[in-house]
Amino acid sequence: MAYKKRKYDRRPTFAVLGAGHGGLAMAGHLAIMGFRTRLWNRSSERIESVVDRGGIEVEGVVEGFGRIELATSHIGEAVEDADVIMVVVPATGHRYVAEKCAEFLTRDQVVVLNPGRTFGALEFLQVLREQGIRRAPTIAEAQTFLYVSRHTDFARSRIMQIKNSVPLAAIAAHKTPEVLKMVNHAFPEFVAATNVLETSLDNIGAIFHPTLTILNAARIESTHGDFEYYLEGVSPSTAKILEAADNERVALGTALGVHLHTAREWLYLAYASSGKTLYEAIQGTPGYKGVRAPSTLSHRYIFEDVPMSLIPMISVGRLLGVRTPTLTALVHLASAIHGRDFWAEGRTVERIGLGGMTVKDIRMLAVQGVTK
Repeated sequence: MAYKKRKYDRRPTFAVLGAGHGGLAMAGHLAIMGFRTRLWNRSSERIESVVDRGGIEVEGVVEGFGRIELATSHIGEAVEDADVIMVVVPATGHRYVAEKCAEFLTRDQVVVLNPGRTFGALEFLQVLREQGIRRAPTIAEAQTFLYVSRHTDFARSRIMQIKNSVPLAAIAAHKTPEVLKMVNHAFPEFVAATNVLETSLDNIGAIFHPTLTILNAARIESTHGDFEYYLEGVSPSTAKILEAADNERVALGTALGVHLHTAREWLYLAYASSGKTLYEAIQGTPGYKGVRAPSTLSHRYIFEDVPMSLIPMISVGRLLGVRTPTLTALVHLASAIHGRDFWAEGRTVERIGLGGMTVKDIRMLAVQGVTK
């Protein structure tokens, strides 16, 4: 009897959803590596240049022209028969993408959120259930984005860095190895995380980005971000606020039975930065040298990280009795700065399908994919 290759033994077909900085980089890189690649974007204007040129020009640490099989604004065309669907849109767009592609997804596909931010995979799965999808694909999320990249025009991307290691987890957790077998054909940098609670909560940027932006609001507005974000934007006092916010994140992980690295531990693991305090560790991090602050407060560090990272932490904390006064204060300040109700926009336990759940229920959903 002839051996039939299983889906994760053969080279997969990829659909990349989103044609911004990250989506262009990922789609172009995949195509250069020889993978069949489709690209979707909500507005057709963003992909007209890709259609005209037939692909994406990539420069930087990756060089070449990636020929795209299909660039379209019709999401059904993009995901049809794709093995792996890489969602590369801001976390604020995850719900929209889930709603639009739900009817076209099949059980044997894999959807990866790049990244999921906080509880992105859980929200995506909840949307599919709201849409009445019972035979859902495997949903997974990356802890952070694989690339540091920028597009120079709508069909040209510059990749400055590809991260060495990016944790990834699926729902249910036992499906993570199968997902990795598929995506590792293209990206060996993805490695297994314990579960999606870990990928959602062990992201230090969720704490650093909004906290430092809010605490440096006056300086950002007066200088248009003309200062070193971490080395000048972090003082001994702001570092104490960072640490207080980070302690609340770690406490939430403890309540959910997930071991998380503190910000100081993460700096040591990622950059070999040591220090008796978080302030000393940040100041001793060479990777932060030259990193400039945002030029405006109208930035994804607020618009994405507050509703999609801080609010779900606070909401789950309230559900489980974990106090988050520092994170709550940051959300109030962000809402006051922008005159917006981020609480109404954010990922609450109700929106991600965790309303009324116990720790056991949440862990069963993340680890086993069921709630009872």
